[in-house]
Amino acid sequence: MRLELLAEPYAVCTAPFALAPGPGALAAVLRDTDGYTWVGPEAEAPQGATCRGGWRALAVEGPLDFGLTGVLASLTAPLAEAGVPVFVLSTWSTDFLLVPGVQLEAARVSLTAAGHELTRPR
Repeated sequence: MRLELLAEPYAVCTAPFALAPGPGALAAVLRDTDGYTWVGPEAEAPQGATCRGGWRALAVEGPLDFGLTGVLASLTAPLAEAGVPVFVLSTWSTDFLLVPGVQLEAARVSLTAAGHELTRPR
Protein backbone atom coordinates (compact mmCIF):
# COMPACT_ATOMS: atom_id res chain seq x y z
CA MET A 1 0.00 0.00 0.00
CA ARG A 2 1.27 3.48 -0.76
CA LEU A 3 1.04 6.26 1.84
CA GLU A 4 1.83 9.95 1.36
CA LEU A 5 3.33 11.95 4.22
CA LEU A 6 1.48 15.28 4.42
CA ALA A 7 3.73 18.33 4.66
CA GLU A 8 2.64 20.06 7.85
CA PRO A 9 2.44 18.84 11.45
CA TYR A 10 -1.07 18.21 12.78
CA ALA A 11 -2.83 18.64 16.13
CA VAL A 12 -5.65 16.68 17.74
CA CYS A 13 -7.77 18.84 20.05
CA THR A 14 -10.78 18.46 22.30
CA ALA A 15 -13.27 21.05 23.51
CA PRO A 16 -16.81 21.15 24.89
CA PHE A 17 -17.81 23.50 22.05
CA ALA A 18 -17.99 23.16 18.25
CA LEU A 19 -14.84 24.09 16.37
CA ALA A 20 -14.59 25.07 12.71
CA PRO A 21 -12.27 22.80 10.73
CA GLY A 22 -9.06 24.39 9.55
CA PRO A 23 -7.55 24.55 6.08
CA GLY A 24 -5.06 22.06 4.72
CA ALA A 25 -4.99 18.60 3.22
CA LEU A 26 -6.77 17.14 6.25
CA ALA A 27 -9.27 18.74 8.63
CA ALA A 28 -12.07 17.16 10.64
CA VAL A 29 -14.50 17.85 13.45
CA LEU A 30 -16.14 14.91 15.21
CA ARG A 31 -18.65 14.84 18.05
CA ASP A 32 -19.35 12.21 20.67
CA THR A 33 -20.90 12.26 24.13
CA ASP A 34 -17.72 13.77 25.62
CA GLY A 35 -17.63 16.80 23.30
CA TYR A 36 -15.88 17.66 20.07
CA THR A 37 -12.62 16.47 18.55
CA TRP A 38 -10.84 18.73 16.07
CA VAL A 39 -8.02 17.55 13.78
CA GLY A 40 -6.11 19.89 11.50
CA PRO A 41 -2.84 21.66 10.84
CA GLU A 42 -1.08 22.44 14.10
CA ALA A 43 -0.68 26.10 13.12
CA GLU A 44 -4.49 26.38 12.94
CA ALA A 45 -5.27 24.69 16.28
CA PRO A 46 -8.22 26.46 17.95
CA GLN A 47 -7.64 28.74 20.91
CA GLY A 48 -9.27 27.56 24.14
CA ALA A 49 -9.12 23.88 23.22
CA THR A 50 -6.95 21.21 24.81
CA CYS A 51 -4.55 20.11 22.07
CA ARG A 52 -1.81 17.60 21.43
CA GLY A 53 0.38 18.70 18.56
CA GLY A 54 3.29 17.22 16.74
CA TRP A 55 1.36 14.55 14.84
CA ARG A 56 2.38 13.67 11.28
CA ALA A 57 -0.31 12.54 8.87
CA LEU A 58 0.01 9.66 6.42
CA ALA A 59 -2.63 9.52 3.68
CA VAL A 60 -3.38 6.11 2.17
CA GLU A 61 -3.35 6.36 -1.61
CA GLY A 62 -6.95 6.19 -2.70
CA PRO A 63 -9.69 6.10 -3.53
CA LEU A 64 -10.37 2.95 -1.53
CA ASP A 65 -13.32 0.74 -2.38
CA PHE A 66 -15.82 0.30 0.47
CA GLY A 67 -15.62 -3.48 0.00
CA LEU A 68 -11.93 -3.67 0.92
CA THR A 69 -11.12 -5.39 4.19
CA GLY A 70 -7.99 -5.35 6.33
CA VAL A 71 -6.59 -2.05 5.07
CA LEU A 72 -6.25 -0.46 8.50
CA ALA A 73 -5.19 -3.76 10.09
CA SER A 74 -2.33 -4.11 7.60
CA LEU A 75 -1.14 -0.62 8.53
CA THR A 76 -1.78 -0.49 12.27
CA ALA A 77 -0.41 -3.97 13.11
CA PRO A 78 3.20 -3.11 12.17
CA LEU A 79 2.88 0.23 13.96
CA ALA A 80 1.62 -1.52 17.10
CA GLU A 81 4.51 -4.00 16.94
CA ALA A 82 6.93 -1.05 16.72
CA GLY A 83 5.24 0.70 19.66
CA VAL A 84 4.05 3.63 17.53
CA PRO A 85 0.71 5.14 18.67
CA VAL A 86 -1.76 5.96 15.92
CA PHE A 87 -4.83 8.19 15.57
CA VAL A 88 -6.91 7.12 12.57
CA LEU A 89 -9.46 9.03 10.49
CA SER A 90 -11.39 7.74 7.50
CA THR A 91 -13.07 9.71 4.75
CA TRP A 92 -15.23 8.68 1.83
CA SER A 93 -12.19 8.04 -0.37
CA THR A 94 -9.30 7.10 1.91
CA ASP A 95 -7.83 6.64 5.37
CA PHE A 96 -5.41 8.85 7.31
CA LEU A 97 -3.05 7.66 10.02
CA LEU A 98 -1.58 10.24 12.38
CA VAL A 99 1.58 9.22 14.20
CA PRO A 100 3.65 11.23 16.69
CA GLY A 101 6.26 13.22 14.78
CA VAL A 102 8.99 12.01 17.14
CA GLN A 103 8.19 8.45 16.03
CA LEU A 104 7.84 9.16 12.31
CA GLU A 105 11.07 7.34 11.44
CA ALA A 106 10.03 4.28 13.47
CA ALA A 107 6.67 4.37 11.66
CA ARG A 108 8.41 4.59 8.28
CA VAL A 109 10.72 1.68 9.09
CA SER A 110 7.91 -0.57 10.36
CA LEU A 111 5.56 0.22 7.46
CA THR A 112 8.31 -0.27 4.88
CA ALA A 113 9.31 -3.60 6.47
CA ALA A 114 5.65 -4.67 6.17
CA GLY A 115 5.75 -3.99 2.41
CA HIS A 116 4.18 -0.53 2.35
CA GLU A 117 5.64 2.48 0.56
CA LEU A 118 5.89 5.91 2.18
CA THR A 119 6.26 8.92 -0.10
CA ARG A 120 7.25 12.45 0.83
CA PRO A 121 4.99 15.52 0.48
CA ARG A 122 4.47 16.87 -3.02
